[in-house]
Amino acid sequence: MTDRRNSNRRSQAWFGAQGRSGMLYRSWMRNQGFGHEVFDGRPVIGIATSASELAPCNAHLTRVAEAVKRGVWQAGGLPLQFPTMATGETLMRPTAMLYRNLMAMEVEELIRANPLDGVVLLSGCDKTTPAMLMGAASVDLPAVMVTGGPMLNGKYRGRDVGSGTHVWKFEEDLKTGRMTEEECFFAEGCMARSNGHCMTMGTASTMACVAEALGMQLPGSAAWPAVDSRRMETAQAAGRRIVDMVEEELRPSRILTREAFENAIRVNAAIGGSTNAVIHLTALAGRMGVKLGLDDFDRLVRETPTLVNLMPSGKYLMEDFCYAGGLPAVMAELLGGGLLHGGPVTVTGRTVAENTAGAERVGSDVITPLDAPFQPAGTGIAVLRGNLCPDGAVIKQSAASPHLLTHRGPARVFDSPEAYHAVADDPGLDVDENTVIVIRNAGPKGYPGMPEVSNVPLPAKLLKAGVTDMVRVCDGRMSGTGYGTVVLHVAPEAAVGGPLALVRDGDPVVLDVPGRTLHLDVDDAELARRREGWTPPAERYVSGYTWLYTQHVEQADRGADFGFLRGGRGHEVPRDSH
Repeated sequence: MTDRRNSNRRSQAWFGAQGRSGMLYRSWMRNQGFGHEVFDGRPVIGIATSASELAPCNAHLTRVAEAVKRGVWQAGGLPLQFPTMATGETLMRPTAMLYRNLMAMEVEELIRANPLDGVVLLSGCDKTTPAMLMGAASVDLPAVMVTGGPMLNGKYRGRDVGSGTHVWKFEEDLKTGRMTEEECFFAEGCMARSNGHCMTMGTASTMACVAEALGMQLPGSAAWPAVDSRRMETAQAAGRRIVDMVEEELRPSRILTREAFENAIRVNAAIGGSTNAVIHLTALAGRMGVKLGLDDFDRLVRETPTLVNLMPSGKYLMEDFCYAGGLPAVMAELLGGGLLHGGPVTVTGRTVAENTAGAERVGSDVITPLDAPFQPAGTGIAVLRGNLCPDGAVIKQSAASPHLLTHRGPARVFDSPEAYHAVADDPGLDVDENTVIVIRNAGPKGYPGMPEVSNVPLPAKLLKAGVTDMVRVCDGRMSGTGYGTVVLHVAPEAAVGGPLALVRDGDPVVLDVPGRTLHLDVDDAELARRREGWTPPAERYVSGYTWLYTQHVEQADRGADFGFLRGGRGHEVPRDSH
């Protein structure tokens, strides 16, 4: 075994200190049963775990942390586990996105304040992965991500059901009488039948794949199911690897380059990934000082086909994706077609090209070949511009209805998601299949937190009439497990005076996804008159974290991060107060 003792390590500013200071640090650590020999200069590795029973996707991460510890000990490091908050989309109100930035701040400060030389990040649910990446990026100590893995495939009456995706399907079946309350209650227990995060290509699976595509997660580790023994093997391998990364001084700043972000954007298109990846990648790029804008997403997606046939855009689930070759097989296809940069270094110390060499697809239905893709190039996330979204909006084409991608219809405006839900089942609601449902005040500042409410269910009377989709426009987000022709992330949002605030019932809304436009067909003079009469909503928060959030959150096109968190603050050792 390599002798990893080094008196110049960051952690030795604590454990190698002379006199009273060193004695205090070492003696208090020894109350946990550590012998004096572990303070000999070996790498000290933090294991940041977001395990929480309030975040069901992350509840099993305590066991994953034990596997990481084994790997750190094997490699000659000292593993020290510490908790972080968990931003579970499943339970948190009003939305976990409100707390992503808070979690990122906590992760950053915990890493910086403690005697750590490197860190392993354990995440699972939607916002925990980007929050941890953002925090670690701002400190820039060696870091490797270990996501907790997807659940096993859901099973209901002999067919696969997907977490999240089938929630909407079952709700529609319940409203139209195709399903009883008792059947629905039974079915909900069939969707989540093991530890892990959503097994559809929702945001959790998307961000796990994105972390791997960025080079921050070991190859193949995004897809192993949470309860598969190889999930623990992967975690143990990450524990060994982070010790080597400390030796090599392999930091996020060497991995999270412009080329790495371009790879992640193309991978997200190829896997049919969540629109939320746009928000999170943009925010992460801001932490790294990498210039990344919405137009980059649109440009790169236009050239990239969808290769992965997973819900909500397809029919399979993450367990199938894993057995079909996982992300290395997808990246090998893209690399072979010249659609990925092969040169970026990853947490393995090797390049993307080296990591994917030899990766193969198993079968041809779950991961399709580049020359016969599941969906052709340009059918992923599209970025729209126009007088309704001057700073941009996005739509997931693969989850939309093709006949609605070009559409003109009258607006039916609701000032909140709750206002819509209050009348959605009213048989007298004045809407038809051509109506464009506009939901506003659901953006970063307006809600606050930009919740996943944009894909509101269709009005009950239209569902009963056989309508399966409508155009919806919103300044909020949509779950990656959701589907429908939904325009999202409209920027600027209504609450800060974006044009969405000026729309009135009956105004013609023109959607042209092939032309990349979203237009309100109302003349400029009328819009100017309406703007003169517009007043911003009253401030609802005067103290606490939510006040901080509403005062400092940036718009969706900039990643909804806090402006004061852009860029990095480094890992300089804080002053000793002892």
